Amino acid sequence: MDIHEYQAKDVLSNFGVTIAPGALAYSPEQAAYRARELGGDSWVVKAQVHAGGRGKAGGVKLCQSDQEIQAACEDMFGKKLVTHQTGPQGKGIYRVYVEAAVPIEREIYLGLVLDRSSQRVMIVASKEGGMEIEDISVEKPDSIVRSTVEPAVGLQEFQAREISFALGIEPPLVQQMVRTLKGCYRAFRDLDATMVEINPLVITGDGRILALDAKMTFDDNALFRHPQISELRDKSQEDPRESRAADRGLSYVGLDGNIGCIVNGAGLAMATMDTIKLAGGEPANFLDIGGGATPERVAKAFRLVMSDQNVQAVLVNIFAGINRCDWVAEGVVQALKEVQIDVPVVVRLAGTNVQEGQRILAQSGLPIIRATTLMEAAERAVGAWSNDLKQATRVRAVQ
Repeated sequence: MDIHEYQAKDVLSNFGVTIAPGALAYSPEQAAYRARELGGDSWVVKAQVHAGGRGKAGGVKLCQSDQEIQAACEDMFGKKLVTHQTGPQGKGIYRVYVEAAVPIEREIYLGLVLDRSSQRVMIVASKEGGMEIEDISVEKPDSIVRSTVEPAVGLQEFQAREISFALGIEPPLVQQMVRTLKGCYRAFRDLDATMVEINPLVITGDGRILALDAKMTFDDNALFRHPQISELRDKSQEDPRESRAADRGLSYVGLDGNIGCIVNGAGLAMATMDTIKLAGGEPANFLDIGGGATPERVAKAFRLVMSDQNVQAVLVNIFAGINRCDWVAEGVVQALKEVQIDVPVVVRLAGTNVQEGQRILAQSGLPIIRATTLMEAAERAVGAWSNDLKQATRVRAVQ
């Protein structure tokens, strides 16, 4: 789960990370009022969306008067901000963060991520702040500092100082940097985060180290332990299909293809998508219905997949170990009777009670295309979609 910049800053400040004064606004008038509350003679207005690259897309503007703040907000509110991370659909702007401008002397990149190869939290930093880490790794790879944290002891003072020295932090500011690093690590560890990024972390002209931007991502599976974080979720920034799936306990990721997938198990779902590609099709989603594939759960999955208007065929691929094929078959039959599905449905079952599952499908009287192997299922799904497409094309040509 992602959260907004202002939320991430509030979280990090509770762990000792210093931030610039700022306030949230939901209208141009409120933004101007917030600036007057903050004081000073210049402010930065930032669109609050779950995406990077806001500055290049016009989502971050420096203002020096009430009129400029209101004009900047008028250009943002209610519009879609399109960046390289949002895709062409963009993300809606419904709130802005007004922050007092600070005199920047240096910019630093700081990130904490879970390194799966070492199974440790890795701190990634660079002297080249303000750039995306992908650009830094390509253009200036030698500037990147990496340090792995031993989970048994956490981030130690000496380790934080080593990172500070590697970044060229001046001796009088090292203790501030150590406090920032340790605060970020504690937030990452204590809140089950999967990513903390401050870009840029700035050194100001008056000798302060401030988080000028902040992003945090959290492990969805651990949110039950952190209700205060779960409450920060903003569904307006999420794919509506993925939000509906999460609310129903399903693991779903929307894609751009046209063959819907209903699969149990993340590994099998990945293999199913690869096989659809191999057969010449494009998967419309990743959907893992999990171990308890009851009829009701399968029906929910069908409703979710069919809510995507791009879906032109559905492939159900179930390997029943914990599950039972007869349960899945009952769910498929129930879904096809309850949900309006006018696209081809291909079902491949294997494992526990597979014969009973096949019998239920065969005797249902529904136009279900059955398959025994994954490759066969993928080929039949792609073939059924292709035939429907050709038929639709002929109908349009006749009309």
